[in-house]
Amino acid sequence: MKTKDRTEHFYGLSAKEAAARLIQFGYNNLPSSSQRSWWVIFLGIIKEPIFLLLMACGLIYLFIGDTNEAIVLSLFVGLIVWISLYQEQKAERSLEAMRDLSSPRALVIRDGTQQRIDGRSVVPGDLLVLAEGDRVPADAILRWSTHLEIDESLLTGESVSVRKRQLAKTKNVTELSNSLRPGGDDQPIVYSGTLVIQGQGVAEVISTGLNTEMGKIGKALQSIETEDTLLQQETRRIVAKLTVVVIGICITVVLVFGITRDDWLQGLLAGFALAMAILPNEIPVVLSLFLSLGAWRFSRKKILTRRLPVVETLGSATVLCVDKTGTLTFNQMGIKQLLAHQPSNEPFLYDVLENVGKPLPEAVHRLIEFGILASRKDPFDPMEKALQQIGWDYLGDTEHLHEDWTLLHEYPLSGELLAMSCVWDAPDNTLSVAAKGAPEAIMELCHLSEVQQVSISKSIAEMAVKGLRVLGVARGRQAGNLPKTHVQTSPPLDEDKRLPGQQHDFEFEFVGLLGLEDPVRPTVAPAVKECYDAGVRVVMITGDYPATAQHIARQIGLRDADQVLSGAELALLNDDELLLRMASVNIFARVVPEQKLRIVNVLKASGEIVAMTGDGVNDAPALKAAHIGIAMGGRGTDVAREAADLVLLEDDFSSIVAAIKLGRRIFDNLKKAMAYTLAVHVPIAGLSLIAVLLGWPLILLPIHIAFLHLIIDPACTIVFEAEPAENNTMQRPPRDPKTSLFSGLIVKLALFQGLSVLLVLSVIFGMFYYQGDGENEARTLVFIGLIISNLAMIVINRSWVRSAPEMLSVPNSALWWVLGCAVLFLGLILYVPFLREQFSFSVIKSSDLLIAVLAGALCTLWFEIWKLHSRNTS
Repeated sequence: MKTKDRTEHFYGLSAKEAAARLIQFGYNNLPSSSQRSWWVIFLGIIKEPIFLLLMACGLIYLFIGDTNEAIVLSLFVGLIVWISLYQEQKAERSLEAMRDLSSPRALVIRDGTQQRIDGRSVVPGDLLVLAEGDRVPADAILRWSTHLEIDESLLTGESVSVRKRQLAKTKNVTELSNSLRPGGDDQPIVYSGTLVIQGQGVAEVISTGLNTEMGKIGKALQSIETEDTLLQQETRRIVAKLTVVVIGICITVVLVFGITRDDWLQGLLAGFALAMAILPNEIPVVLSLFLSLGAWRFSRKKILTRRLPVVETLGSATVLCVDKTGTLTFNQMGIKQLLAHQPSNEPFLYDVLENVGKPLPEAVHRLIEFGILASRKDPFDPMEKALQQIGWDYLGDTEHLHEDWTLLHEYPLSGELLAMSCVWDAPDNTLSVAAKGAPEAIMELCHLSEVQQVSISKSIAEMAVKGLRVLGVARGRQAGNLPKTHVQTSPPLDEDKRLPGQQHDFEFEFVGLLGLEDPVRPTVAPAVKECYDAGVRVVMITGDYPATAQHIARQIGLRDADQVLSGAELALLNDDELLLRMASVNIFARVVPEQKLRIVNVLKASGEIVAMTGDGVNDAPALKAAHIGIAMGGRGTDVAREAADLVLLEDDFSSIVAAIKLGRRIFDNLKKAMAYTLAVHVPIAGLSLIAVLLGWPLILLPIHIAFLHLIIDPACTIVFEAEPAENNTMQRPPRDPKTSLFSGLIVKLALFQGLSVLLVLSVIFGMFYYQGDGENEARTLVFIGLIISNLAMIVINRSWVRSAPEMLSVPNSALWWVLGCAVLFLGLILYVPFLREQFSFSVIKSSDLLIAVLAGALCTLWFEIWKLHSRNTS
């Protein structure tokens, strides 16, 4: 019976009623959140201490007349603000994507006729006409259906579609809808955003917009605030503290200079020079450029970065929560096993996936042939597609595929018999019948003996334990002694080809069993092992059944695969009890969206850095709540992609491991860059301060500090960012989330490097100044030593494990550009008279030049000895 025939019994709402309800209930979409304007976002960004500091630095440069440096710094401020503004506005779009998905076109019955309307105009009480391929526009209760199957994986995570059955009798619809959740067979409710796989139906809308199941997810997504990363929080604290310290020191210098020398103008200039020397204006620039270049490197690995700070955070992830369907698996059914029934022999079992590329044995050809014949020619159902695919792959050149046969009639599944049969007309004018369905239904059609049923049931159980979806296949023929019933076909059948009215009227022969599964991606198991080697725990969170989840877990090598916690069990636990269970459970099955979010939040509360992968609408709240949300770009929904921080452009789980390694590399290099930045500021600030305290002339003038920044800025950004990962990057545990970027060890190493340079250069200045060579010559030698020591610190900080000679063989083109340009510019200011005069330098002897170069190169040699000692004792 066609849907159109049945819908004639429904009248639906009138146009007037529909208009009134649209006013009462509103449009069927998620209303826009109160989005912030770009101006509000901009003000929020520039209020951050990190940007206030940058702008203050620019004003200082302007005050002392260094316009060029002020302009460059302003450009950096503008770039960072633009990046932040762009990312903030992009994050506002997640709810927009939710609205797009939740409002497809809809076929409704109004005034007794079918009308195609915009999905956002659907109202409660509307009658929806559903058919294969339709996206359900609202939550609705079935008033009539035939063989209706719905893909609810966007809400549940289950890869297998579920059967729907119309409401048996009048019930309290509100109470019924509150008691049922997506997932499970034979429910009378269809949900917004899900997809009709098979069959037809008429459903009455009960919820629209925010009141739908998808709307509830939208509410959760809307209420989740995006947290600042630990690195952002720490950088703010460090910069704020340093700003206070710098201001205090500068005021002290101005006062000391003015009181002791009675020259307040020079004291003010000395204070500004010291501020330039101490203010760590490279820190925000380094952080921004590292993250931007990191996002670019991610893109080269087919990973889209939506929030720059997570580039670094991913490297410190301690827990990776993964969704099964579409993340670990392909989210598409495939034939795993074939069990061909042989009347005179034992059943023939063949594993397709274990024999990829090999021809199929002849024994299973008939099983595939009749499995395909029991399906439609242009299937929509995933299992029928899998059957058709294996036919194309293996039987394309055989007589077992019948493209020239005509489908005469289809006997669909019913609640009484979970099997379907197709009757085909061959070119030789003979009829062929094929059936497939639940194994129990197929055995019933074949009228098997008890012994045969026991044997087949054992095989079914063995396949089910492996997580397979099992279908039975039978071959039928028309029984000669049964009365023939007229069945409408096109064209009408001859008298001798009249078909019986039901499947039981055929004589069926059992052909075999098909074992289907949503196959695991081949890259997943190695990727999971790499995660374990790197100290990252892997947790599976799925809406699928526990047995299926455990089977997948064993395939990918997930630890503690025998332990599983279901959604029903999880609901009975409070957060403390859940945290205790999490110590030994890595599989969460049959969970609902709210529980995914709760698992992520409990892990976060326990101090874990959580990365969450997913692709469905049901994953969006957890993706947004996690420290790092990773969406699948190929099969993922717009909602998941917009809620996530990272999007895998190719749905390859191994990309996540590559991203973790890259994230760790970025943090390691960022740590080296920050240590170098702190170290190089110590001698610059120290020389400026010592000159004031000891009554010396100013050693470093603003032009000297500006020149040094020409080396410091590219060195601490481009050079260190380009360094490859250390050899042990993925063989060590994640860094402790509580460990500071400026940890005790990093600060000590930076201070010792800087102080050793400061001590040596202070001695050189004092020695040459007091022996009568003049302040300009002493200043020249100190500046040479400072440049050379600066270059030496770049080289030794490239790795904190390998020695500088070892690192010379590691390619880094940016390093050689910085070293070469620094030496070239140093030569120009030493030997070009005009430049030498601008820098207040003097002509120096070759012997003095050699002393300055050796002093600068050797004053940090101790760090190489420390690296060698650390490596030998580790």
